[in-house]
Amino acid sequence: MRMRLRGGRAVLVAVALVMLALVGVGIARLEVDAGTDSFLSPDDPSATSLQQVGSAFGGDPVVVLLETDRPGGLLSGEQVPALLELEGRLARLPDVAAVYGPATVLNQVAGRAQDLLAELSGYRDGLRAAAERRAADAGESPAQVASAGAQAVAGFDQRYGALLVQGLPAGLPTLRNERFIRTVVFDEAGEPRPQWRFVAPSGTAAAVLVRPRQDMDQAALENLVDAVTAEVGRADLNTTRVTVSGAPVIAAALGERVRAEVPLLGAIALLAVGAWFVAVRWTGLRRRLLPLAASAIGTAATLALYGWADRPLSLGVIAFLPVLIGVGSDFTTYLARRAPRRMVVVVALATAAGFGALAVSPVPTVRDLGITLAIGITLAAAAGMVLARRMPAEPAGPTPAAPPPGPAAAVGPRRWTRLGTAAVAGLLALTGWLVLPQVPLRADIESFAGGLPALEAARHVEEVIGSSGEFTIALSGADTTSPEALQWMRQAEDAVVTAHGDELRPAVSPPGLLRFLGTEPTPDQLDAALRLLPPYLTGSVLNPDRTLAVLTFGTRLDNAEAVRDLRADVERILPAAPAGMRVDVTGLPVVAAAAYEQISADRYLANLAGIAAAGLVLAVGLRRRRDAVPAVLAAVVATGLGLLGLWVTGIGLTPVTVALGSLTAAVGCEFTVLLAEAARRGDAGLRRAVLLAAAASATGYAVLMLSELTVVAEFGMLLMLSVGLAIGSAALVVWAGRASGPSDSLDPMPTAGTLVGAAECASRT
Repeated sequence: MRMRLRGGRAVLVAVALVMLALVGVGIARLEVDAGTDSFLSPDDPSATSLQQVGSAFGGDPVVVLLETDRPGGLLSGEQVPALLELEGRLARLPDVAAVYGPATVLNQVAGRAQDLLAELSGYRDGLRAAAERRAADAGESPAQVASAGAQAVAGFDQRYGALLVQGLPAGLPTLRNERFIRTVVFDEAGEPRPQWRFVAPSGTAAAVLVRPRQDMDQAALENLVDAVTAEVGRADLNTTRVTVSGAPVIAAALGERVRAEVPLLGAIALLAVGAWFVAVRWTGLRRRLLPLAASAIGTAATLALYGWADRPLSLGVIAFLPVLIGVGSDFTTYLARRAPRRMVVVVALATAAGFGALAVSPVPTVRDLGITLAIGITLAAAAGMVLARRMPAEPAGPTPAAPPPGPAAAVGPRRWTRLGTAAVAGLLALTGWLVLPQVPLRADIESFAGGLPALEAARHVEEVIGSSGEFTIALSGADTTSPEALQWMRQAEDAVVTAHGDELRPAVSPPGLLRFLGTEPTPDQLDAALRLLPPYLTGSVLNPDRTLAVLTFGTRLDNAEAVRDLRADVERILPAAPAGMRVDVTGLPVVAAAAYEQISADRYLANLAGIAAAGLVLAVGLRRRRDAVPAVLAAVVATGLGLLGLWVTGIGLTPVTVALGSLTAAVGCEFTVLLAEAARRGDAGLRRAVLLAAAASATGYAVLMLSELTVVAEFGMLLMLSVGLAIGSAALVVWAGRASGPSDSLDPMPTAGTLVGAAECASRT
């Protein structure tokens, strides 16, 4: 028998080691993706259009802003070759789709200008020679031959003479000719011409745009940003300030911050939550760390599942570890206090359902957080079940004796007092729900990067260039270079600039490149111009088969609501698209604004989904199904009070906290059911376990406040306060729902200090 026991134990140890190895390998395979796609809604048509534009022209650019205080700026004759060399090295980096900089644009223009002047001169000479030869062959006099040649080039001179006259005074079109550079780039006042401002925002600044390949993973994006920064650092340029910024830089910085903070915050949460279980005398000493062990097992198993599935974790993984360590320990705590096993299983599933309801969010990172927490809670509860079986539960304490008879003990608080208190709380909560549409919402990309130095760099670039993102109007059809398409784009650009020139700054567009053709070019003239213009330039606005053309404007990323209204008005003022063609308004700020619009429109759904999901699980799974009603009421009251507080203080919501109802229900329903059970049993130990679980959950959330990311710190602070509202509302609902009588004295309504009440027990250890 002893050998059999030893053999069984050996098998268990072997299985445990194998599981530990699988978990370790899975965690080692984990990857983090903090790219801009994780903040945007993939369901909006503008996201599909952005994908199409990105595939043709490259993703949102890394912006290298070079500033100097030298006379002549960076486009002087001595600096242009060094700038051209830098742009060439950047263009050769891996995963770069295209590089647009002033030196390369100038070099391409100079080369094409030389070709164009030579071709025009040769073509003109050919016209004259052919006409004179025909006249000579016809036997005409020398004067008539000369007249025929002059007539042949008259039309040509009328069409292209102005171009030649404009080009020749600047001298030979080369990068060594500073007069040529000044004539091409700057106007008479010395300011950059409008079509050059996307690479020459001022006389003392130059911008190099490095467009990455579309759909890069986080590692490749970070490598590209590091490579760009290194190349810029090696450039031999006379600059006073160099800034590398753009959406890819922010995404790379977020990824690095996530990887740095995840283990740190997770370790702090583990120690802080563990301190509660060790310090508070809630069960025997040997059992006190069981909840923390179950939570750690559930956390590790969830991360391993994502690693084995090759599914990257987004920004939400920062919140995942502390939240799960705090909340996942609740269920083992209840089991150790002899709470009914079925009840614990059901409240665990209800908590998972509350978190899982975040899956209704249009923002991928919020969806990932909800799904990950739901999986983690389920696994942590399952681990708690297994651990609780390995050790006998704490025996239930004796039911406290009723106080001696007397007026105060015999008659508890009057029922109308209870109902009145509940009614006041209910009215305040209802007010919070009613003002939900008025609570400010911040859902722009920059709100996710608050606290990062990269955001300060982005703001400086925005200040110098006048924009931090691209607003794109995409025209698609069989031939976007037809006269009709070009005319439409010219009208569209004029309409946008006239209505919103202060918010949308023209960058590049086909009409801007082909402005020299006049207002009504013929198809042959268009073909000739597109053939003569550098592919480097035409490739920035036209795809190779000319089925997609883009008009790009610079705008800001810091106000999603303003971009949403801007998009709506631009769509309204755009002329009707040419027959057989389609128009899409897109760009990173536009897709972010679409996500904001969806989040804002679904505020009630986001809050009610978790409450409904948790309530449904309780109603189906509990033996006392009517306990689901006070649990849902407590979640509704706690959420309403929280929303009222946000509205009064003006703190506002983020894409994560906009689902405050779902997040509150995840713990509020759990607290209500267990407090009701403790009241029925007169079990002070179970009630103390609920208070301890609330303290552990609040501590897990509070750890997030140590994050350097503002959105994560605010998330932790708000949810820590929501735990207080949840435990308070749960106690209020249980207290108000009990009948008046002597037994009330066994379970008086908790005071405002209930959340930290468990700490008072530490003095008894």
